[in-house]
Amino acid sequence: MSDIILEMRHITKEFSGVKALDDVTFKVKRGEIHALCGENGAGKSTLMNVLSGVWSYGNYSGDIVYNGETCKFHHIKDSEEKGIVIIHQELALSPYLSIAENVFMGNERTSAKGVISWNKTRSEAMEVLKKVGLNNEDVNTPVYKLGVGKQQLIEIAKALAKKVDLLILDEPTAALNDEESAKLLEIMLELKKEGITSIIISHKLNEVSYVSDSITIIRDGKTIETIEKEKENFTEDRIIKGMVGRELTNRYPERDPNECKIGEKVLEVENWSVYRPEDASRKMIKNVNFYVRAGEVVGFAGLMGAGRTELAMSIFGKEYGQKITGTIKVHGKEVKIKNVRDAINNKIAYTSEDRKTYGLVLIDDIKHNMTMAALNYYFSKSGIVDQNKEIIEAEKYKKLINVKATSINQKVSSLSGGNQQKVVLAKWMLAQPDVLILDEPTRGIDVGAKYEIYSAINELAKEGKAVIVISSELPEIIGTCDRAYVINEGRIAGEVSREELSQERIMGLVMEDNRKGDEA
Repeated sequence: MSDIILEMRHITKEFSGVKALDDVTFKVKRGEIHALCGENGAGKSTLMNVLSGVWSYGNYSGDIVYNGETCKFHHIKDSEEKGIVIIHQELALSPYLSIAENVFMGNERTSAKGVISWNKTRSEAMEVLKKVGLNNEDVNTPVYKLGVGKQQLIEIAKALAKKVDLLILDEPTAALNDEESAKLLEIMLELKKEGITSIIISHKLNEVSYVSDSITIIRDGKTIETIEKEKENFTEDRIIKGMVGRELTNRYPERDPNECKIGEKVLEVENWSVYRPEDASRKMIKNVNFYVRAGEVVGFAGLMGAGRTELAMSIFGKEYGQKITGTIKVHGKEVKIKNVRDAINNKIAYTSEDRKTYGLVLIDDIKHNMTMAALNYYFSKSGIVDQNKEIIEAEKYKKLINVKATSINQKVSSLSGGNQQKVVLAKWMLAQPDVLILDEPTRGIDVGAKYEIYSAINELAKEGKAVIVISSELPEIIGTCDRAYVINEGRIAGEVSREELSQERIMGLVMEDNRKGDEA
């Protein structure tokens, strides 16, 4: 049998006359872990959707050769029958069904009469869950009760239940913390030992370097090169050069202190406490105090589940929690914020970590998504929308933050993740807030798009905005922020100046706060 399990030859795919894939040729060796890297919109996910039958034969040109056979997949079921299984970035689980039901969804275990055998379903689910390290989970548990990390592992278990030979993982660790990501990568290495070939799409270059045998780089819909670990050491700088076409010596743009003057306090939060929405006896945010000044970028650092997002959402119109107490001051004056409209009226904006659910209207176009938050304030008079002004401003911001799209009339759902994030950022920039809270602003996007978002953050600081950056990536906090608050178990564990900002200092404050909590 050939060493090549998959070859995609001269694949070209167009959307509305624009080539998403342009003569892409791509080979994967049997039993290896092969990474696909490239900027957002480079064509990585499109290529894998062609392979898996999401884009059916006839909607693209070129050939898919799998195990020596030229394949013409019309549906995703066709590729799965050959042993090709794709796990998309957005998990395809039914939250109110049990783990066992999700593992065999569409692949049900039935009796000879076609009736579902629940005993067989549960016992086989337990067997396949062992392979992904979930052998202690109750297979009758509804999926919504599990964290994102475990849900991602259930997706892999679901693939293994289909007798997978080639596993495709699209951004599998984008929503995971470091511990969960490490566990998933180790499972991929274990699957490799069992002879399963994997293709991984990821923007986390340290993970790609660790787990992959080969890396194929795609840029602007074209294959640039394939790097093999046996022949050349992987380095992040080497991968980035292939992705963006140049050296990226500084991943965080410099902020000129002469241009970004830090001024008076814009936002002050005092004695802020929040109880969990599902349990009025459990306090999530515990007597938090912080402030942000004009022209300042302040980080919220901490481990997953520390309460950073909950704190931000509770401030932004009490979108999280109950029994909320404390005061918010904007420009020194106390403000009462009962809902999101009150927050916007007081010039506070919040970009959610889940851009697709809370940040965008995916079926609408770029223009309307950019202008919706500012519609009442800047684009309408006496209830009538000034459409010309909408077009002018949307075009201006599309160019300003480099949204890669054919026009402002393009549907947001057709954009890559990085360009969707830029649209969310433009939406709130257009609303002219004084305080902008950015929750995981670069999650799931490539280094080039990250740089552009960091540049936009610097522009906001230069304009005198007070910016809060919530990020699970400590290098991002260190590279973008003037100060950082370390949050742990709903408390402020400490405040760190720019001069002191380091991963060791941040984690040291977390551990110190944990010890105080244990002693209490």
